[in-house]
Amino acid sequence: MKPFLKVVFVTAMICGGGLAKAAAPPFIPHGGKLLIIGQQRDSIDGYLASIGIVPGGFMSYTSIQTVDGLVKPATHGAGIMQAQYYVNHYPHTVLQLGLYMVGALDQVWEGKYDNNIAKLADWIKRANRPIYLRIGYEFDLPDNHYDPLSYKVAYRYIVDHLRALGVTNVAYVWHSASLIESKGNFMDWYPGDDYVDWFAVSIFNPMQIATAKKFLKLARDHHKPFMIAESSAVGSVSTRVKREWFKHLFDFINAEDIKVVCYINSYWDAYPLFSSMHWGDAQIQDDPEIMARWLQQIKNGFLQSSPDLFEKLGTH
Repeated sequence: MKPFLKVVFVTAMICGGGLAKAAAPPFIPHGGKLLIIGQQRDSIDGYLASIGIVPGGFMSYTSIQTVDGLVKPATHGAGIMQAQYYVNHYPHTVLQLGLYMVGALDQVWEGKYDNNIAKLADWIKRANRPIYLRIGYEFDLPDNHYDPLSYKVAYRYIVDHLRALGVTNVAYVWHSASLIESKGNFMDWYPGDDYVDWFAVSIFNPMQIATAKKFLKLARDHHKPFMIAESSAVGSVSTRVKREWFKHLFDFINAEDIKVVCYINSYWDAYPLFSSMHWGDAQIQDDPEIMARWLQQIKNGFLQSSPDLFEKLGTH
C-alpha cells in the first residue's frame, strides 16, 4: 500500500468507529489487591516452592505472528512459556497475557493474522477465567518501533475481532514502558476509551515511578483502573540496593492503592535472551529479609488463589 493511501486508510479506521463498545472495566479486584507472578515456568515454580502461597494469577506471553506458548511449551531464549499449564494446574487463578506485535502492526490490520486472532480467541474462551490481555505491550518502548497510528489501528483491530468472535472473559490492557526519560505524548498511542479497560506500566527501576505516577494520573483522568503489568528488581548490584528496590515498589503500591501488581520472579542471567543485559537475580526467595517482607506485604491485603477469587473480580 502506498504511504499516502496507508495514512488515509489508517485514519479512516480510527475515525470510523469499531464493531462494539466496551462495557465497564472488567475484573477490578474488590476487597484487596491482586497479585500476579511471572513469567517463565521455572521461575514461577521456584516462587511457589519457596513462598508456599499460590498467587492470584500468572504471567505468560505469546505473539500475534505465531500464537505459540499457549497450549504447547515455547521458548525463544527467554525461558518456557505455556499458559495452558496454569489453566490445567491452578483453577482458581487468572492469567495476564502479553501479546507481542513487534514488526507486525501493518500486517495485523491488513488481515494477515486473522487466523491467529481466531486461535487466540478460541484459547481465551476455553481458558474460562479472567484474562488481562496486554496488546502490543510497552507501546512506547523505542526498541519496539511502534508507530503510534499503526499501533492504534492494530490494537483496535484485534479488540474488534475478539469481540466479534464472542470473547467476553478478557480485559484489554494498554501498557506503557514508563521510561525514566519518557519521550513523546502517551496519548499519541491511545486506542480510545472504548478499547482500553486498564492502564498499565512497567517498573524495573525505582526512578520509573515518577513516570508511572504521570501515567496513573492519565488513568484516573480517563476513569480507568491501573496496574503494574511488569516489575522486577533487575540490576540490583547489592543486597542493600535490592532491598531498597522493594521498599520503593511497595511504598508506591500502598500509597496509590494499586489494584493489580505483577512481579517477574526471574534469575535473568540464566536465559540467553537476557544474559547479555546483566539484569542479575530478581528472585524474591534468594534473600531471607526480602522474602520475609514480601510475605508480610502479600498476606496483608493481597488476593491470592481461592475458590471465590473470580467473584472478587466481579465474575463467576
